[in-house]
Parts: sequence; structure tokens; C-alpha cells
Amino acid sequence: MKLFYHLYLTALTLSFLDVACAFVARPYVPSESVSLHGKKDSGDEVVQQQAFPVGSFVEFEEKKRIHVGKIETVEHKSSGGARYAVIDSEGKKFNISDKAVRYSMACPNTPGQANKLYEQFISAQDAPMQSLQESLDVSPELLQMAWEEATEELEDQAHADLTPASFVELVHAHAASAMEKYLTWKLLQTDMAHVFFKEIKSHGRVVAFRAKPRKAVDNAKEMFCRDIDNEDNELCFV
Repeated sequence: MKLFYHLYLTALTLSFLDVACAFVARPYVPSESVSLHGKKDSGDEVVQQQAFPVGSFVEFEEKKRIHVGKIETVEHKSSGGARYAVIDSEGKKFNISDKAVRYSMACPNTPGQANKLYEQFISAQDAPMQSLQESLDVSPELLQMAWEEATEELEDQAHADLTPASFVELVHAHAASAMEKYLTWKLLQTDMAHVFFKEIKSHGRVVAFRAKPRKAVDNAKEMFCRDIDNEDNELCFV
């Protein structure tokens, strides 16, 4: 009798465990996976492109216009390429390819932080260069110093490359926030920053900035300061 009772309790426990496991969150599976739904009857395996997660904040290009928005859904084409349904800051929906995404930012876990960051993201989209400099506390002189520091610290490497995060750490000696990374990414694509750095792309997106050789910087600075629109720029007096 005791044996039957023990077997009954064991079966009941296993039953509860099965039910509980049904509600455990599934682990994240990387988007870069193998799909067998490629070309019909080809038998070829299709590698799915690594996709940005749903909820990510993105800056994207559509018909030569720049928007910011949130990724609502992600899907993969039969060829493996990722596509996104994105709701922009004005509530309009766009279906875009992965190559249309210029920049992505992870969405915070809490609604309050997510809403605050998204509002900041929207406000920063069209920020002029002067506003970027003020927000980051990066003057033209500091930009030039960052270039000099980068070339000196990385002189033993093949290239002196900086990401937005490493630029902030180099200039201000602290870990960059999500907004600081985005603002730096924008600042380093301005004409003034192009005097010192050139853009490095991966999959069509600007991901880093390479310090130019001194001779190239001297020539670029001279050309920059010859432009009548830049004659009063602080960089031309550094």
C-alpha cells in the first residue's frame, strides 16, 4: 500500500512540474539561425540574418527621408534577410529592410525609462551641430584633442578606430549612456568631425570612426576653414 501511495505522489509531482515548465519563459534564440525554407526544391540551407529585437528604437531611412521609430515586428524573407514593421514618432507605419536601419538603440525594461529615452531620441534626431556639441560638452578643441589622443594611444595598431562609446570614455572618462552614444554617433558624422575622422561601415551602417593621418587632417582642416560658412567656427582658431 505504501509503495502505491509513493508512486502516486511521484506521478503527481511530475505532473505539476510539467505544467509549471509550460509557463517558463523560453530562452532567447539568436536571430542568426538556419532555415530550410529557402529556394524551392533547392535543398540549400538559408542562414537568417541577425535581426534587431522587437521594441528596439531605430533611426531609419525611407525614400531618402530620415525617421526614428520603434520596431513592432520582425520577419525573415525566404532568402534569410530581415525586415521590420516600424512605427515612427508620428505614428506612421513603415515596412523596411534591414539595410534601411541606420542606428539602433535597445529599449529599457521599464515603461517610464523607455518613454523618457524614446522622447530624448526623437528630440535628438534633428539636433544641429551646436546642440550636439553642447549636449556632449565637446568643443572643437576637445574634438581635436580626442583625435590626437586616439592616434597616440592606438599608434601600435593598424588603425586608430573609435566607437561612440569609446569616444565618450576617451573624452570624459566615463561609460557612455545610450543617448550619449547616439549623440556622439551623429556628431562624428558632421563636416567638422570629418576633418579628423572617417566613417567605418559594417553591413552598410556607420559603426565606428577612424582617425585620419596628420597630413590628411591638416589638408581637411584647411579646406574646412576656407568655406565661408565655417570661417567663424572655433576649430579654425585652434
